[in-house]
Amino acid sequence: MELINNIAKAHGGVSVFGGVGERTREGNDLYMEMKESGVINEQNLAESKVALVYGQMNEPPGARMRVGLTALTMAEYFRDVNEQDVLLFIDNIFRFVQAGSEVSALLTYAFVS
Repeated sequence: MELINNIAKAHGGVSVFGGVGERTREGNDLYMEMKESGVINEQNLAESKVALVYGQMNEPPGARMRVGLTALTMAEYFRDVNEQDVLLFIDNIFRFVQAGSEVSALLTYAFVS
């Protein structure tokens, strides 16, 4: 949270947070902290300095796997189109790899059967 806040306020950049397999409570807590610190401005979203993307634990592996790639795409957009400095967080990378493994196993099973 502190690093995202520093990027937003000291450097004028934007942060992208991809929460892979997060719990609903954790996502809500992070959102509320960002809102309280002013990094997320609900009144004028264009002034917000963070984008949050979540694929929760109860979602299928394909949805969880796409969160990391979606966060990366958003970071590239802010960098290339808006020409902003970007800090990309992917939490938890293990869950991202695990979701990819589950998708691979499901696809293998679908084509072998």
